[in-house]
Amino acid sequence: MTSILVISGSPSATSRTAALVERLADRLAGQEHRVRTVAVRELPAESLLAADAAEPRIAEVVAEIARADGLVVASPVYKAAYTGVLKSLLDLLPQFAFTGKVVLPLLTGGSPAHVLALDYALRPVLNSLGAHHVTQGYFVLDKLIQRTDTGITLAPEAESTLLSIVDTFSAAVHRRHGELLAAS
Repeated sequence: MTSILVISGSPSATSRTAALVERLADRLAGQEHRVRTVAVRELPAESLLAADAAEPRIAEVVAEIARADGLVVASPVYKAAYTGVLKSLLDLLPQFAFTGKVVLPLLTGGSPAHVLALDYALRPVLNSLGAHHVTQGYFVLDKLIQRTDTGITLAPEAESTLLSIVDTFSAAVHRRHGELLAAS
């Protein structure tokens, strides 16, 4: 069974981004992936800022990244880029931590003006970490995500595209896993 690690870079537990990644994690789990979600905000801030990769909870996340076949990296847009809390985690990872991984970048934000953060802020970092394949990412406008008592509701124009992108990512993870098994 393939393994996917979903990394939520939202500093808020009640954010739309946090709720969105939970929904996507559920969808991926339904597609025969073992899925775990990591909220970076729950990692020790002092250790993140000091780039202390030996801190046990951070070391476990680094180990989970190494074991994962695929990664979803999600963040709200802050100051035309991904959040500082996510950057703190990405900065302490080994240089090629994403080698061999299929990665799905996902951003949320309040304005269509921030859509470029996907390709000009997040994607270059994912590539620099050695990702095997960074799939088509997606930017979701905040106003298209409504929080409910049970999670979120996505506006139809966002939902169909996003779920298609997630399904394409899922298939790419399965394909990559099969390639690695065949090569071993």
